[in-house]
Amino acid sequence: MKPRYRPVAIGGCLDNVSVEPLADGGFVLRSTEPLGAYPAHMGERLRHWAQVAPDRLLAAQRGADGGWRRVSYGGMVERARSLGQALLDRGLSVERPLVILSDNDLEHLSLMLGAMWAGIPSVSISPAYSLVSTDHGRLRHILAKATPGAVYAADASYARAIAATVAADACVILGDSRLEGRPTERFADLLDTPPGPALDAAHAQVDPDTIAKLMFTSGSTKAPKGVVMTQRMWCANQQMTLQAMPFLAEQPPVVLDWLPWNHTFGGNHNLGLVLYNGGSLYIDEGRPVPGRFEATLRNLREVAPTIFFNVPKGFDELISALQADAVLRDYFFSRLQLVECGGAGLSPKTLDAFNQLAEAAIGQRIRIAAGLGMTETAPTCTFAIPEEARAGFIGWPVPGVDVKLVPTGDKAEVRFRGPNVMPGYWREPELTQEAFDDEGYYCTGDAARPCDPADPTQGLMFDGRIAEDFKLSTGTFVSVGPLRARVIALGFPCVHDAVVTGLGRDEIGLLIVPRVNEARRLADLPDTAAADDVLNHSAVRGFFQALANQLWAQGTGSATRPARLLLLAEPPSIDGGEITDKGSINQRAVLSRRAALVELLHEAAAGHPDVITPHR
Repeated sequence: MKPRYRPVAIGGCLDNVSVEPLADGGFVLRSTEPLGAYPAHMGERLRHWAQVAPDRLLAAQRGADGGWRRVSYGGMVERARSLGQALLDRGLSVERPLVILSDNDLEHLSLMLGAMWAGIPSVSISPAYSLVSTDHGRLRHILAKATPGAVYAADASYARAIAATVAADACVILGDSRLEGRPTERFADLLDTPPGPALDAAHAQVDPDTIAKLMFTSGSTKAPKGVVMTQRMWCANQQMTLQAMPFLAEQPPVVLDWLPWNHTFGGNHNLGLVLYNGGSLYIDEGRPVPGRFEATLRNLREVAPTIFFNVPKGFDELISALQADAVLRDYFFSRLQLVECGGAGLSPKTLDAFNQLAEAAIGQRIRIAAGLGMTETAPTCTFAIPEEARAGFIGWPVPGVDVKLVPTGDKAEVRFRGPNVMPGYWREPELTQEAFDDEGYYCTGDAARPCDPADPTQGLMFDGRIAEDFKLSTGTFVSVGPLRARVIALGFPCVHDAVVTGLGRDEIGLLIVPRVNEARRLADLPDTAAADDVLNHSAVRGFFQALANQLWAQGTGSATRPARLLLLAEPPSIDGGEITDKGSINQRAVLSRRAALVELLHEAAAGHPDVITPHR
């Protein structure tokens, strides 16, 4: 019997597209539905909801007493005006923007919206660059590009990073405490600033071309680049999203979310979706990592979301908890309309378990959205809300976006043009010029292909990153993206990621980034067990031997059959550029930094204890 899904209003724009064939064998896809009107800037939406529903909750965060600190739409407009005036008083401008070092919190949100109200760009930076990095290299690079007039941090835990990277002429604002040897100002004092004529004049100048944010890419292939995020980009993309998901206008969305605002998924898509549609955001202090997911579960016992966002690991942790707690399961699904998974698709096992939980709770399944977007496009460009989720399916163009596929070797690069696409990179004219083709399309470096080569209107499939692909010595191309996805799916739950090796060699290999905590569970070892001991345990070695066998058996040739595996006991390094702050792997950096391991993987004699080879 065909599964039943909870009814939800979906835009007809998604699968109604036109196709324009190109002379080079590529094509352009467009939605046949025009993009609707959208505001000049996001401040108009904030003001609208403050007038229509001034007491409605905009954002909430756990306080020190365990209760929720709340800010309404009306209250946030008051905050934004006071903070906007305070930032203008301190000389902030487009050339001297506001930098925010801290994680998501109410102060972060208030400062971001206050800067936006005054026409001042904000730059949210991953806390990992301050608190995890030891050399602060990426933070130093970003601050040199941004030249901030003020820097905000939640507390004195950021003191070392501030001392190492923040120029003496920048104002330092703290949410709490003081810094030794550095003049600071308190957030609460800025919040007491009365707004005046200067603020009103600055706000009147905010228009679609005003820079709302500078969003620095995670630098997975090069140094972080500052994406110029205009008000037009953000507002247009939220209108595109609304036309794809018209149910957002029927009921203000309720969101519990931890995804960081320094990334486009959390900071543009999720936060923008709340602001644009008059929703309520509960800031989740939990994380899908050991010891921190309990906070998310505590929040989900009090907040039933209407739309839920997470990464694959977050869904894995959630499913384990819902399977163990029927009360939590029923409450979680009670008004849920849609879920979205960022970073990668759900594994088949995870998807099956999620569907079973939904059917047990409400007798229906919940649709899972998919799509393709990036920081440079604010982010959504293609979108789909299918009943049956398909790995790699990225759907159709949203209204207002032209999607061009350009043949590149044996793949096709996907390129985007529309009002949601950036004007360029901040203070990087050469990189900006390189980023666009002669028709003004942003060149993503991602590959896509039609689900049905004979009929592109059936939607698109993601086909990996072109820059990651390479050739074997035989001249055979290795498509890295789909292979990595297969390794991660088959290696669930013990594989975090994989780096594909074999450039110029006869066969491919894999450097496996394991989930050491999951491997500990598999081996029934204590939390104190060292990574080397865990990865050499017979149960863990057996798991990865079975994975090697399965990958070999399912492969169809030298480009899809890994001939050897090596487990990385040393985790990827953020300072070494091997991993971004959001946890994604920089393939090139790993291959470069671990060249000796790549050599060992491919040159080790048969039977080497560190190398796992499949049974052929």
